[in-house]
Amino acid sequence: MSLRYQLLLPVLLILIGVLGIGLGSAYSAARLATRQIETRLRSVARFIVEDSWFPLRENVLRRLSPLSGAEYLLEGPARLASREPLLEVNIQPLPIAEQWHELALGAPVQVEGVRYLASGIRLNRGEAAGQVLYIFYPESLWRDALWEAAWPSLLLGSLLGLAALALAWWQARYLSRRIAALEQATRAIASGDFTPMPLPPGNDELRELAHSVNDMAGQLARLQEAIRRTERLHLLGQLAGGLAHQLRNSLTGARLAVQLHRSETPGDSPALEVALRELTLLETQVRRFLDLGKTQQTHRQPCDLTERITQAVELLRPRCLHAKIQLDWQPPGPCLAVLDPGQWDQLLVNLLTNAIEAAGPHGQVRVTLHPPLPSTGAIVLEVADNGPGPAEAIASRLGEPFLTTKPEGVGLGLAVARQIVEAHGGQLTWQRQAGWTIFRVQGEIQP
Repeated sequence: MSLRYQLLLPVLLILIGVLGIGLGSAYSAARLATRQIETRLRSVARFIVEDSWFPLRENVLRRLSPLSGAEYLLEGPARLASREPLLEVNIQPLPIAEQWHELALGAPVQVEGVRYLASGIRLNRGEAAGQVLYIFYPESLWRDALWEAAWPSLLLGSLLGLAALALAWWQARYLSRRIAALEQATRAIASGDFTPMPLPPGNDELRELAHSVNDMAGQLARLQEAIRRTERLHLLGQLAGGLAHQLRNSLTGARLAVQLHRSETPGDSPALEVALRELTLLETQVRRFLDLGKTQQTHRQPCDLTERITQAVELLRPRCLHAKIQLDWQPPGPCLAVLDPGQWDQLLVNLLTNAIEAAGPHGQVRVTLHPPLPSTGAIVLEVADNGPGPAEAIASRLGEPFLTTKPEGVGLGLAVARQIVEAHGGQLTWQRQAGWTIFRVQGEIQP
């Protein structure tokens, strides 16, 4: 069944139930009306049988008729009736009650075109003892009483049921149209049209669904654009990867040549030390470009995290001195951890380089290693800078590959750092606090 009829079916079943309840209520009301009529006739019979001290005569029967609405026939030595046509009625098939409380509406009898419900009661007192008083109650009055008692239930149940059915039909058509609009929008998305659909009126689930469809269309549009951009950059990426690989080999050869020259040169040469550090840093940056997106195998071993941070700080300190950047690092003492030294060196260099570039000339960079948390045993490393912070356009996407606002940046440092931290089961987060941008590395890497 269509959704429209699926919505209407429960209402139709409820309507049938309401009509059934209405019929049941009408039937109960009709029975109650019958019992009330019988109660009234029994009261008359009781008065005649037990409380009446006067003899039953024709004028007495005629006076009783308007009081109770019934007609009377006294069958005895002589027939007496409240109406003369009753004298000709055949009373043989009519039921007779021996006690007044057994009296009930009897069998139908027709007298001169008028139908009655007739029954009799045997008299056992006074001069009329042994005679039978027949009571004829007009069937029209009985039917009128039944209808007056039953019609409110029938009418109310029918009106409510039909109103509910009409409302359900209208609501089903309304919902069907709205769902059909959603279906058209999803078909358009499937065909490649990601234009947002107008939101339907009303603050309900269908409006939320339409909003979700629009969000899905927007995401698919962005994904399609990303796929197109990826396809355009795929060839360039292959070329850049090959070039980076050759550049890394050349840097490794240059670094080895400088190290060999330093070993053959007597005395210390600060220029050679700076050249070696810059070549090592450049080689690390080329390696992060090559390793981005690859599933790296970690080769963990116990090491002193404080020592590795100190080495990274000293590697980048000449750059800070050149740009007059204050680099603060207070070693807290040995901090043993099980990690991959090579990957963590790369992680530390990336975070420090990012902070130095963000701080800018005359800025400040602060490195803090917190002791292990008592609750989890996890270490917390913070690298903070007092630069202006990430631009609002990229703040929510910080850490994605190739996402940067720096003119000479490629947007790989934080992406590689996040990949290394997650490979060690940790988390890399960031926040702005009191004018500082703080990158926080947290992970359970205690031995």
